[in-house]
Amino acid sequence: MSDLAAVVTITLNPAIDQTLHIPGFHADRVNRVNASRVDAGGKGINVASVLSDLGVPVFATGFLGDENPALFESHFRQKKIVDCFIRIPGATRTGIKIVDAEADQTTDINFPGLTPGPEEVEGLMDAVRQCAAPGRWFVLSGSLPAGLSPDLYSRLMAEIRASGGRIVLDTSGEPLRQAIGRFPDIVKPNLTELEELAGRALKTPQAVVAAAASLVLNGVELAVVSMGAQGAIFANRQAAVLARPPKVEVKSTVGAGDAMVAGIVYAQLKGLGLDATARLATALGAYSVTRFGAGVDEGQLHSLEQQVQVENAGAEAMPAAAGNGD
Repeated sequence: MSDLAAVVTITLNPAIDQTLHIPGFHADRVNRVNASRVDAGGKGINVASVLSDLGVPVFATGFLGDENPALFESHFRQKKIVDCFIRIPGATRTGIKIVDAEADQTTDINFPGLTPGPEEVEGLMDAVRQCAAPGRWFVLSGSLPAGLSPDLYSRLMAEIRASGGRIVLDTSGEPLRQAIGRFPDIVKPNLTELEELAGRALKTPQAVVAAAASLVLNGVELAVVSMGAQGAIFANRQAAVLARPPKVEVKSTVGAGDAMVAGIVYAQLKGLGLDATARLATALGAYSVTRFGAGVDEGQLHSLEQQVQVENAGAEAMPAAAGNGD
């Protein structure tokens, strides 16, 4: 039995991830697949999988179509993730990734998701209430199904807060804008999402730190801004650091940001400081792109942790930067 506290992940718009490897892929011609795989996907499910691999007990909830839950149910059994998903009529959507290693390009084709009705939404609220406990971490991540109000994350956060739970938020657009006002403990936008939230381009590291600092000074405890190969900014009220990942051979970018979120939550459970959190989360993100599917080799992860470069990102200027914008 793990001595780590349980975590709850919420995935409102999961997907069956189908990855097709097609060297020299071109539109408007016959393309041949030389390898493929199908995985149970969705941002919160990816987070749950990594946390489970790290030995964390995980409850996972959200919406699943009742026509094709078998892949997800098998995955949950394999990972020992407690399945608290609400089944709704229809089939869970598919997301297709076409990977062209010759061109170093990935093409995404996403099908539309299901639209839960009011009764299913209330069922989700009940599931969240049942999972909630003082101090328990909840991870709310991913897009909302079409047709749902953008305030759904805000409503879920209110339920979690009422039970003393803690929140990591990883979404975008209007759901992010509305939920920020509920003061999640941790928020992890990527650079594009942060620019949209800030309403301006963030063209320098100083501008990114300033925008992250504004979130912290307005109630968020930790803001993490992922910037791909450039690394990530980690900012709290005491400091801001830039974590640069080591160079690795990229096999798949599916779930890289979710692995980072899992690392952030794991660091919170372990009581790690800012530098150690940045190092672990960045290493997990880098590790995830080197492989297909789930599973964590602790030796390889530790090696990558040692290679992550963590440096000061201008913490002494955070309050002024947050007030002055760019």
